[in-house]
Amino acid sequence: MSKFSLKGKSAIVTGAGSGIGKAIALAFAQAGAFVHVLELNEQAGNTVADEIRKTGGAAKAHTCDVTDQAAMKTLADNLAIEGIDILVNNAGIAHIGNLEGTSEEDMDRIFAVNVKGVYNGMFACIPYMKEKGGVILNLASVASSVGISDRFAYSMSKGAVLTMTLSVAKDYVKHNIRCNCISPGRVHTPFVDGFIAQNYPGKEEEMFEKLSATQPIGRMGKPEEIADLAIFLCSDEASFITGTDYPIDGGFIKLNT
Repeated sequence: MSKFSLKGKSAIVTGAGSGIGKAIALAFAQAGAFVHVLELNEQAGNTVADEIRKTGGAAKAHTCDVTDQAAMKTLADNLAIEGIDILVNNAGIAHIGNLEGTSEEDMDRIFAVNVKGVYNGMFACIPYMKEKGGVILNLASVASSVGISDRFAYSMSKGAVLTMTLSVAKDYVKHNIRCNCISPGRVHTPFVDGFIAQNYPGKEEEMFEKLSATQPIGRMGKPEEIADLAIFLCSDEASFITGTDYPIDGGFIKLNT
């Protein structure tokens, strides 16, 4: 039996319609898991689930807003009939701005998705995981651990993800629930391309190279690289790991500070 197999596992991945979430969903399916693709964008979620099935994997798409606790609870209630083994809280949004550049509306929106969304996912799934154990993996950020210019609200939210991870790991370790988080540096996703195109028209290539160079390793990460780490942390080979944050950042935290 191969290492890092997720065969027989049922996994929920939020925000799985694009970027890192999509890469995790595809990788988990390839590793043998049945993947529940949670996505606010119905078309994006269905596309990812179709891609998984076309390549021989098993998946089902669910249109769901992670900020809606009742909807998340109802979904978990339904999925728990067949079991919930893994929860990946990936859904999140970005914001650029310092304290004065962050409106109350901005703050509330970031909190609702990045903090409450993670809370809602865990709140909905943990009662079922307590029955036979499970794995929770949250997507934090290098912004959880170091100061980054013009990321006030985003850093707040990802700092909360890190500390929620530690709290849940502590409180539920005796229920055989492991809880860890991943802290990516800058990863090349469609969001990055859209951000550059919107803010630096005509200078896309120049800005891409500039942003890539902020990682000491000299490039942005790939979503698939984040997904590979996620597979390990959610596999039985990581059964001795809980309450830990894993930076995957091309040396950003340790070599820039």
